Amino acid sequence: MLDASDERHPVVDRTWNDLLDTDEPLITTSYVIVEVVALAQKRLGMNAVRSLDADILPILRIVWINADIHRAAMSAVLSAARRHLSLVDCASFEVMRRRGIRTAFALDRDFADQAFEIIP
Repeated sequence: MLDASDERHPVVDRTWNDLLDTDEPLITTSYVIVEVVALAQKRLGMNAVRSLDADILPILRIVWINADIHRAAMSAVLSAARRHLSLVDCASFEVMRRRGIRTAFALDRDFADQAFEIIP
């Protein structure tokens, strides 16, 4: 969403705006925020981080990852033994399962591999 030069930007931006028009809560985790801020800062610069902080984060409900969720996510990473399955994703999967969330706004196919619906 922050990178207008990305080829997927138009569909991601349209999907984001569609999500904003619903009454569904938009939920993320503290781990996702850490990851996104680091990526935005490195790839796009501080203006993108400022935009994220001012325009996107206030709209989201943040689930703060506690020790219990972290341990479950770490166990999932170790059990999967897959080099490209991240702790951040596994924490998201754990939060989604605990909250009964079935759909993820994500470009990451790992969510689909975990039987979640992904949009766009």
